[in-house]
Amino acid sequence: MFDFGVAGYQPTWLNRRDDVMRVHGPRLRGLSGRRLARVWVVWDLRDGEWFCDCPILFDFEGEQVEINQHKFDDLSLTRNTIDPATPVRWPGFDLRWQAAPFPGVRAQLGLPLREAEPTEWTGRDLACGNVDVSFVFDTSRTTVFNALDENGLSHAPRGGPGGPHSLR
Repeated sequence: MFDFGVAGYQPTWLNRRDDVMRVHGPRLRGLSGRRLARVWVVWDLRDGEWFCDCPILFDFEGEQVEINQHKFDDLSLTRNTIDPATPVRWPGFDLRWQAAPFPGVRAQLGLPLREAEPTEWTGRDLACGNVDVSFVFDTSRTTVFNALDENGLSHAPRGGPGGPHSLR
C-alpha cells in the first residue's frame, strides 16, 4: 500500500457519504465543541508551494483528523496516525510538514468546531459521488475536496459553499 511518503500512514479509502458516515460519523460528530489547535499540510520546499498529494492534518485539541483525497473518488479519513515531526520522503521532492500556511485556515485556529460535515457531490459529471469534508465554525468553513487526484482546500463564509474558493 502506498503511504504518500509518510512513514506508517495507511489510508483507508471510502467512496460514498453513506460509507463515510457509517465508519466515521460518530467520531466526526464527537469533534463538535473542540477547538482547532493546528492544521498541517506538506510543503514543497523547492517550489515554495503546497504539495497537495499528501494528507492534510486537522488537530482538534489532541484529536487529529487526517484527510486525503485520491484518484477521482477516493477519500481516506484516519485518526492520530501521522506525526508531523516525521520527515516526508517522496523521491525527487524536498518536502516537509508546514503549519497552517493559509490565512483563512490560520484565522480558525483556537475556534470551537460547530460541525464536521461530509457532503457528497450529486452533479452529473465526473465528480458525481465525491465526498468533501467541511469543518464548520461560527463564521466560516474550511473544506477538503477532491481536486482530481489530489486534495483541494477551500475557505468560505459559514453560509457559503465549501469548494469554489480554492486556496491553491
